[in-house]
Amino acid sequence: MELASYSDSAVRLVNTEEPARGTDSLTSVEAVRALFGPSSQAARRATDADVTRFRSVRARLRAVFAAADAGEATQAVDLLNSLLLEFPVSPQISGHDFLDDEGRPRWHMHLADHPSNATAGYAATAAMGLAFHLTEYGVDRLGLCQAAPCRNAYLDTSTNRSRRYCSDRCATRANVAAYRARKRLETERTAGTGRSAENSQEATARTDR
Repeated sequence: MELASYSDSAVRLVNTEEPARGTDSLTSVEAVRALFGPSSQAARRATDADVTRFRSVRARLRAVFAAADAGEATQAVDLLNSLLLEFPVSPQISGHDFLDDEGRPRWHMHLADHPSNATAGYAATAAMGLAFHLTEYGVDRLGLCQAAPCRNAYLDTSTNRSRRYCSDRCATRANVAAYRARKRLETERTAGTGRSAENSQEATARTDR
């Protein structure tokens, strides 16, 4: 089953908004269709009404990531279960777009949605993909970028559960900021030590007089 692509759908939707920066790219039906990908037939069902509906689902998915990031495992699961209940899917065997050397289908499991609108279809597969990722790898594998003010969602697939940033760019930016902070602290401590030594010398001089 193509779990990675399904769970990535949740990440892509959540990251259309960066609340700390006040940015939101989900402002048109074209932006909604872009989330499905250029070759998706489901994207053709999208209408202007889906912009508002997608934003609502986005807020609920972000709440799942936020709860997981805060260590609130039960809350994250409850929020995700609510989405799964509202947007159900059915597993089906599919062979589309996957043919072997003899032209025969390469059968695989596919999550089939039965949506009343484009939002319902996207939400169903995104929530199910996220649920598979959570149960397979753990709640702590869902996170929000620690490089403020980014806070983009990510799925941790590292072997040692050590991921803290959504991208290499944010990791580099955070490491540079941490390095500069350490250097400032070292400079302040050195300056403080110098002033203490000067004060001690002055005190000694006054005592000698």
